[in-house]
Amino acid sequence: MAAVNIKLNPLGVFLILLGISCVVFYAMGGMKWFQSEQKVSMKQLLAVGIDLAKRGGLRVKEIRESNRLNEKTKGLTEEGAKELKTEGDMQSHRAIVYGFAKAFPGLKVISEEHERKPVDFKSIPDPTKQLDEVDAVVGSDQMVPMKDITVWIDPLDATQEYTEDLTHFVTTMVCVAVKGVPMIGVIHQPFLKETAWAWVGYGFAKSLKVAKKEDRKDSDPYKIIVSRSHAGEVKAAATESFGASTIVIPAGGAGYKTLAVIKGEADAYIHTTLIKKWDICAGNALLHAVGGHMTTLDGTYIDYSSNLSEKNDKGLLASLYGYSTYRTKLASIAEKMKKKEKPKEATKEAVKVL
Repeated sequence: MAAVNIKLNPLGVFLILLGISCVVFYAMGGMKWFQSEQKVSMKQLLAVGIDLAKRGGLRVKEIRESNRLNEKTKGLTEEGAKELKTEGDMQSHRAIVYGFAKAFPGLKVISEEHERKPVDFKSIPDPTKQLDEVDAVVGSDQMVPMKDITVWIDPLDATQEYTEDLTHFVTTMVCVAVKGVPMIGVIHQPFLKETAWAWVGYGFAKSLKVAKKEDRKDSDPYKIIVSRSHAGEVKAAATESFGASTIVIPAGGAGYKTLAVIKGEADAYIHTTLIKKWDICAGNALLHAVGGHMTTLDGTYIDYSSNLSEKNDKGLLASLYGYSTYRTKLASIAEKMKKKEKPKEATKEAVKVL
């Protein structure tokens, strides 16, 4: 029998070896390694956050003005009040969440609302990654590993007030946390056509009016802004801590209340019951960027990592100036809350990860 000569094609051998290598790379978690190394421009994240907060706000405004709220109750708060959801919440949710998914595939995004259905990304307009208003303030950029970033979204803050047509309380909010620390905050007021944004260490919107410390005199009574839904109990706590002359301002929406503190319309924002992190993350970043503080009532900074619970049940204290004074005066309230503290629940995964 004649000998058979087999010639190997070098290109074919290379392609076979490459294919085997890719299979082994994928099986050993190589894709996860690649994703963990992917970095994101924080400046682009800020621009997209502003663009999408406005996009969501436009949907909120259109639905309120057309009176197509489709109001539903999705549950009850611990105090027994209804937690409402409207078509405005859901339309804003889709605009913001799907917008981030298109701009930054794989980014961890947590929203107050939930929806699981296929998305046609071709129908979603490309979010803007560059804005003149950002360029005018922010001169440099920072590249951050995507694995370290969590985006918290409240597509419609102050839903109760939205249904009552108290639209000046309504906001749409976006927050970017890096390793659990809120770094970028966007609070858009769709009915007032105002947008506050900030990036800690890099600047904030020129349109954001920040109160000056000297605007408040020592003789002025304390002005404390609180939730409309339980203003009575907080008023008692506030007058106990700050004196009978204390002015308590009931208001809707955590975003609105935080902006009131930044603008000097209130000295401090106090919350004594459970509040979700999507309600406060954007305001936390804004306050930090302009020199203020937001913590739990016992002075603990709030961790916005995606692997932790979305609940903050230790109360809230936010102020632009005089934080240590408010913290000291509220020590007794914080201690009372600690005694009432429930056993910790198991850590939950992110509500929505795209």
